[in-house]
Amino acid sequence: MNSEEKIIEVTSLSKRFNGLMAVDDLHLNVYKGDVFGFLGPNGAGKSTTIRMMLSLIKPTKGTIKLFGKPLISARKELLGRVGAIVESPDFYLYLSARKNLEILGRLSGKDISGRKIMEHLELVGLAERADSKVKTFSHGMKQRLGIAQALLHDPDLIILDEPTTGLDPQGIKDIRDMIINLSREQSKTIFISSHILQEIEIIASRMIIINKGKTIVEGKVEDLLNTEKLKVKIDVDEFDKAKDRITQSDWKNKLVRTNENSMIFELEQNESAELNKFLVESGISVNAVVPVRSLEEYFLKITEESYR
Repeated sequence: MNSEEKIIEVTSLSKRFNGLMAVDDLHLNVYKGDVFGFLGPNGAGKSTTIRMMLSLIKPTKGTIKLFGKPLISARKELLGRVGAIVESPDFYLYLSARKNLEILGRLSGKDISGRKIMEHLELVGLAERADSKVKTFSHGMKQRLGIAQALLHDPDLIILDEPTTGLDPQGIKDIRDMIINLSREQSKTIFISSHILQEIEIIASRMIIINKGKTIVEGKVEDLLNTEKLKVKIDVDEFDKAKDRITQSDWKNKLVRTNENSMIFELEQNESAELNKFLVESGISVNAVVPVRSLEEYFLKITEESYR
């Protein structure tokens, strides 16, 4: 990631719809090479923000820069470097996937070869259905075709609004792998809105959480999660013996709950190894020490605090 080059710069961005402040003084920065997670509960202002970034609606106030230039003064040039999928993409249902991309490629103003179209269909797992009519596609397949469309003109910035909506677990994994490939192998900058927090935790390098149109927290995913105490699940063979040893020690104050053959502790960063050592020295066979903290837990904590 090149921290010197800002791809998206949003400053004091607000949008009011009649009496509703959908986005309220929002600031965010996305740098070259980021996979940037854009998180927030329903109604937080995510889609409104994305629509302003794509110049589909005008801000009430504030500025948006893409690639270092104001969107308001260089709209056509800047959006030509952006590929986006917002909500459910629209297609000609009685035409094939291949024909849809041919037409949409021409509309983009670029000469898209048949080979390039097939490469994009391959990338999203639709090559075998290239000549099938889109009306026969499931919702998830249409989402994949929408992503292929967004990539047709080889954009530098890809904006994806809930790209895994309607996909089964395998489809979600396929999209996740594709995003990782676009970032690592093709050096694309990706801005992704999603409610599937585990996916963001896996793929995002940086993220922002917004609520009621306001920034709650922004930063590197790793750094934000490291500010939290770690929940650790410890699996043992002799559960009753292990629980007895724990309840007779100071570790009982760290014990959050127990499950069958396992105990959940809330620990500081350096305490996991100490607890494992204590159990082993107490004659307990430890089968696994597994962190259970997740972005979902962090997200819920942060958004709940913002309501207070």
